[in-house]
Amino acid sequence: MKSAILMAAGKGTRMHSDLPKVMHQVCGKPMLSHIIDNCRKASVERIVTIVGYGHEIVEAAMQNECEFALQMPQLGTGHAVMQATQLENEKGLTLVINGDCPCIQSETLEQLLKECEDADMVVLSAVVEDARSYGRIVRKENGNIDRIVEFKDCNEEEKAIHEINTGIYCFNNEKLFKHLKDIGNKNAQKEYYITDLVEIFNRNGLTVKATIAKNNEEVAGVNDCYELSLAEKWMRAQINEKWMRAGVTFVNPDATYVGTDVTFGHDVTLYPNVTLTGKTHIGNGTTILPNCWLENAVIGENCKIDASRIIDSELKDDITVGPFAHIRGHSLVESKNRIGNFVEFKNNHIGYDSRCAHLTYLGDCEIGSNVNIGCGVVTVNYDGKNKWRTTVKDGAFIGSNANLIAPVTVGENGFVACGSTITDNVDDTDMAIARARQVNKPGYGKAYLDKVRGKK
Repeated sequence: MKSAILMAAGKGTRMHSDLPKVMHQVCGKPMLSHIIDNCRKASVERIVTIVGYGHEIVEAAMQNECEFALQMPQLGTGHAVMQATQLENEKGLTLVINGDCPCIQSETLEQLLKECEDADMVVLSAVVEDARSYGRIVRKENGNIDRIVEFKDCNEEEKAIHEINTGIYCFNNEKLFKHLKDIGNKNAQKEYYITDLVEIFNRNGLTVKATIAKNNEEVAGVNDCYELSLAEKWMRAQINEKWMRAGVTFVNPDATYVGTDVTFGHDVTLYPNVTLTGKTHIGNGTTILPNCWLENAVIGENCKIDASRIIDSELKDDITVGPFAHIRGHSLVESKNRIGNFVEFKNNHIGYDSRCAHLTYLGDCEIGSNVNIGCGVVTVNYDGKNKWRTTVKDGAFIGSNANLIAPVTVGENGFVACGSTITDNVDDTDMAIARARQVNKPGYGKAYLDKVRGKK
């Protein structure tokens, strides 16, 4: 069994935020979520997150991702691990990871797990130029760890050590829970420190090793918003490089934001100031022009999206969108559509080869194939209490500035004259005209203007 304990109980006072530190986002997801994802990729079967400050927020966000244990009060890292009692009878290996290390990769966790196969405890360390106030790794002659010395307790020789503790470990689970009870709190803070297990394991003849991280940025903790930005920058660079090497063209990778769960086909081009988040997929040959935001959007092949927002929706192939369109609410747009500037779709199904070119709101609609929606059309879908659907069947033509008062249906090859307000169904092939006949009053225009302008 491979398990993980994620320490996520602290507030993170240096974030100067009411939000628990581990819930601050990197590349569109909470820090904690990234760690959980990479634990799963490393074949970890059980994950227990130690929560404390704002635990209701963390538990609600991660309710289907892991188990939880509450640490109240918070008396140190060793005390945090003690709370994961649901793992104390498990056999196998257990990772212990600080919840503020969002960039840790599955390959590094796999390396830790492998190293622990012939050890009882493995510490992930890093060699840094400026060790600052980090705990120092003191090794034995055989290369194993002798002790971890906190900076405040270092002598001059120990301060000169450049190998530091990252706060990420792997344990033989049975040995971990056997010796957790041996950790004491005889220190100035009266807390229980997981680093004390190095000395305890050594004293009991157990093997304690250290493996050096290949990339220091990957194992860096996040303590404030500046460090959060560094984690964002590093992770974004890794994501973008991965997709560029897979054949996606980034016109300016430094100004293109791609989430960890986004996927691409081939021959995709991304222009600057594009943000792709959630479970978004971009199909072969599609171009995303500047100033687009796509979230949980599935885009087909050979589409062109220009300065538009697409959320929780799917577009099929050969579709052009924008500029300044907004597609949301689980809309589905079939192939060969044209969705123009300042058009909003909400919870629509749009059929094959239809057109909605500009300045239109369509909400809760079933639109057929080969339908033309004129400029300024509005589906009036809300009566103050309920949402109602509008149906426009194949081949229909909706003239400009028409209002369709739902629930209403326009039949096949039906025609709605511009400026009409439609309250009744339009049968197949019929034309609907719903507007008052124009009447011109000679001289009334000037008389009215003179009145409102105060002229006699």
